[in-house]
Amino acid sequence: MSAVAIKGWCPGALRPMQSGDGLVVRIRPRGGRIDARQAAGVAALAERYGNGLIDLTGRANLQIRGVSDASHTPLIDGLARLGLLDSDGAAEARRNILVTPFWGAGDDVTALAAELEGALAVGPAGLPTKFGFAVDCGEERVLTGASADIRIERDIAGGLIVRADGVERGCAVTRAEAVPAALALAEWFVTSAGAANGRRRMAAHLGAGARLPEAFRADVRLSRARAVPHPACYPLGVMIGVAFGQLTHAALADLAGRVQGLRLTPWRMILAEGLQEMPRDDNVFITRADDPRLRVVACSGAPACSEALADTRTLVAALAPYLAADSRLHVSGCAKGCAQSGPASITLVATPNGFDLIRDGSTRDAPVRHGLSKADLVADPAILVGGR
Repeated sequence: MSAVAIKGWCPGALRPMQSGDGLVVRIRPRGGRIDARQAAGVAALAERYGNGLIDLTGRANLQIRGVSDASHTPLIDGLARLGLLDSDGAAEARRNILVTPFWGAGDDVTALAAELEGALAVGPAGLPTKFGFAVDCGEERVLTGASADIRIERDIAGGLIVRADGVERGCAVTRAEAVPAALALAEWFVTSAGAANGRRRMAAHLGAGARLPEAFRADVRLSRARAVPHPACYPLGVMIGVAFGQLTHAALADLAGRVQGLRLTPWRMILAEGLQEMPRDDNVFITRADDPRLRVVACSGAPACSEALADTRTLVAALAPYLAADSRLHVSGCAKGCAQSGPASITLVATPNGFDLIRDGSTRDAPVRHGLSKADLVADPAILVGGR
């Protein structure tokens, strides 16, 4: 595989990242939700100061693409007016929080998320910028497969638990103790050299032999984990997928005009509050549970990303209809695997000599085939299922 520049940090609004199509400006919605006014505002800002494209990321954030150096300052001013900006870059970098979209009145989810956001605005110092938290204390856990290092969840009896990612043990806490306990676990990660040797994540730290504090090693019976939801109508609204995690400013503006708010998810789906029927634009939104685009993941690819060695989106769209119902395809424009860090049934990694094919692994695993061209894959998709 080719050498790539692994930056080790995620973009923000105050600290954007340069890409092939300009600056990428990431918005971290508070509580995992934006209201209709904010959604309309983001669409207008993306049209005026970016290239009109908006990403929905695997961390349930929004990204405005194609921003120039000159347009970044007025864009930031606009985000501030919408209440979507942090006080400074350090606070922004620490506020990596996933929130279950299935929260309701009185279930502690939004209150805990807001308390955690406030605490992270001032510390702890030294957390890696990819280090994240999950507030997943609804009736069922839904974020178990999403990237997070410290999780606030429920046990089988409905009590709260703070748990380190990578273990099935945790610390039983009261409502008042939950956020302080999560911060204490984050402090332990920093002081126990969790970011040493390039690990930067909780599961890797524990896997390397770090021993959790006694309080976080209690046997717990976790509440039931729910499978990743699919596009459908729910009591709270409609869950819709976003094809390849990207939509236009016009699509977002249209959606904003029909909803109370949007709850973002790490599955590149949106829960549209108050919407009672599926949108009709199948080119932008995924509205069927059997849509093969739900089983594919692709990064921005070339030319949008300067590190990418191939156009990933065109290839993944061509291959999606041929995937088996139980398969998942990840196409990465380089070896970094930005769109998905974990394994997939099939992973294709662009290299200077074509695509490497990896089975049941991630971009970091050994390929079983090298040098596959886009023409090879499109002409004979059976290559993906093996034996050829």
